[in-house]
Amino acid sequence: MAPTLEYRVRELLSQIQAEGLYKRERVITGAQAGRIRVVSQSSERELVNLCANNYLGLADHPEIIAAAKRGLDEFGFGMASVRFICGTQTLHRELERMIARYLDKDDAILFAACFDANGGVFEPLLEADDAIISDSLNHASIIDGVRLCKARRYRFANGDINELEDRLKEADRGGARFKLIATDGVFSMDGYLAKLPAICALAERYGAIVMVDDCHATGHVGEAGRGTPTLTGTSRQVDIVTGTLGKSLGGAMGGFVAASQPIIDLLRQRARPYLFSNSLAPAVAAGSIKAIQIAETADDRRQLLAAHTRRFRSGLEKAGFELLAGETPIIPVMLQDARLAQDMAAALDERGIYVAAFFYPVVAKGKARIRTQMSAALTEKDVELAVDAFTDAGKALGVI
Repeated sequence: MAPTLEYRVRELLSQIQAEGLYKRERVITGAQAGRIRVVSQSSERELVNLCANNYLGLADHPEIIAAAKRGLDEFGFGMASVRFICGTQTLHRELERMIARYLDKDDAILFAACFDANGGVFEPLLEADDAIISDSLNHASIIDGVRLCKARRYRFANGDINELEDRLKEADRGGARFKLIATDGVFSMDGYLAKLPAICALAERYGAIVMVDDCHATGHVGEAGRGTPTLTGTSRQVDIVTGTLGKSLGGAMGGFVAASQPIIDLLRQRARPYLFSNSLAPAVAAGSIKAIQIAETADDRRQLLAAHTRRFRSGLEKAGFELLAGETPIIPVMLQDARLAQDMAAALDERGIYVAAFFYPVVAKGKARIRTQMSAALTEKDVELAVDAFTDAGKALGVI
């Protein structure tokens, strides 16, 4: 008898476990914050949190919570509809206009998540005669969005401007009608910044447009937190920005595309994740409006975040850890081996530090790591405790 699908699934799960690649979820009992309470088998403990995308520390901000409650009271719990039927409230348009103004674009369009924004942005804009040139380290949502599009696909090594130019020339030789360069603004697993000035210069030379996924930058990178285009002086050259409300901007959920008016108008007509998904919940929209208002003037939080980043990176470098170079709050501690990364995460948990091990398929095989992320929700004492815990665990496991 042929094996059942369930039998095959069990085999795959056993294989994942045997290879040390099985991911287990841990449960926290309260709000996302610099310190969180984590449920273990027999107890509940407080840990210093080094792996949330809560860069500005706004996930439990009282003003955002209050705004979300007002949104709930005034606009209800959910929309029970997609946008073009009866799912658009004044809240949604207010948030879209605010995002557009914040990022200096004509308009913006909301999605349930940035995964959906990236999944929906390519297909309406590009056809089989067009080309997408994508950075090799782009987020999975960009990769999936590109796959859904009929345009020809080209890839260049992360940050390799010479190879990008080669791919642009190749697309031209292939007769591409329109060319789009897609890149993360900050690469989430490595913390690298995209080389936007060089990318935009090539785009201008070869008549391409530029799309930047700025999920790990909007809110805390650049002047007023406006992201990598502002940081690099390329705001007017970057044509399309995708981003999230689920990280620096309150940490709830929801994504967006910000661009010129014709692009946004076409996405409202043709972007499938927008047309066939429920509208963003009113409470999330209301809270996100307040989060952007706070982020625009949160220089104190951005300065604290930068100080934590310098302190933590310096402490781990002095201890002897292998870190990926960078200047963002994402600080990957490289361990290479998936089992060692998980052992390190467990050792840090025992020492009161909450981190996560990252390994295949989230990162390439042999590139396992502990990806740490700084947050303005942390205190100096939290950062010092984390450095000490990493040092102690690293020595215990023979990492340093």
